[in-house]
Amino acid sequence: MRVATWNINSLNARLERLLAWLETAAPDVVCLQEIKCATDAVPTERLEQAGYEVAANGDGRWNGVAILSKAGIDQVERGLAGQPEFDGRTEARAIAATCGPLRVWSVYVPNGRDVTHDHYPYKLAWLSALADAAAPAAAGSEPACVMGDFNVCPTDEDLWDRAEWPGTTHVTEAERKALAAVEATGLSDVFPRALKYDWPFTFWDYRNLDFPKNRGMRIDLALANAACRDTVTDAYVDRNERKGKGASDHAPLVVDLDL
Repeated sequence: MRVATWNINSLNARLERLLAWLETAAPDVVCLQEIKCATDAVPTERLEQAGYEVAANGDGRWNGVAILSKAGIDQVERGLAGQPEFDGRTEARAIAATCGPLRVWSVYVPNGRDVTHDHYPYKLAWLSALADAAAPAAAGSEPACVMGDFNVCPTDEDLWDRAEWPGTTHVTEAERKALAAVEATGLSDVFPRALKYDWPFTFWDYRNLDFPKNRGMRIDLALANAACRDTVTDAYVDRNERKGKGASDHAPLVVDLDL
C-alpha cells in the first residue's frame, strides 16, 4: 500500500499537476493540505474519474485538508475534538478516515507566524489537541498514521541552516516539545534515514532561489503507530514535483507499507 502526504498549496490551481502525479506515482491514499477551497468546491468528479474517493474539510480560505483513497473511505472525522479556535473560528485543519486497513489523518498544523503573534500559542494548543485526538489510535493495535504539514522542523538537521532561523517559529523548543508530545502518544516518524535520502527537505520557499540552492526544511511528516511503522518498506520525497512552473512550495512525501 502506497500512502503520501502533500501540501498542494491550492487544489484547484494545481489540479492538473496533481492528476498527472497520481497517474505516475500511483499512491493508494493521499493526504492533502492547504487545499484553499470549501468542501463543496473540491473537484470531486475529476478525482473520482482518476479512481479516488474523496473526503475533504475546507472552509474556502487558505487552510483546508483532504484525503484521496483508492482503498475506500470510511469513518470520516472532520476536525479535532477539543480543537482550539483562532479569531473566533474553528479552522479546517484536520480530517481522518479509515482507508482499507489503515486509519489515516491529514493535518495542517498552524504556521505560528511569529513567536510574538497570537498564532504561536494557537499553534501549540492545536498540537496539544492533536496529541489528545490521535492518542487512542496511536496506542491501538490497528495500523494508523498521522500525515501532513506539521510546520515544525523536528531537529536542526531538518533545515538548511539553523543560523538563519534565530528566534523564529518552526524551530523553537516549545514547538519541538509539542511535536514530541504528539509522538509520545505512540507515534514515530516513519522516514527511515537509511533509505533513499539521509535528510530530505519537503519545503522550499518560493523566494531567493531557495529550491535551486536547496535551502529547504523538513516539515511534512508521517507519524505512525507501531502497527503501521513495522510495515514500512520504503519512503522518499518526490523532489521532482517541486520543479517547474506552477509547482507547490512543498514536495510529496511517499511511504510504502506492506499491509
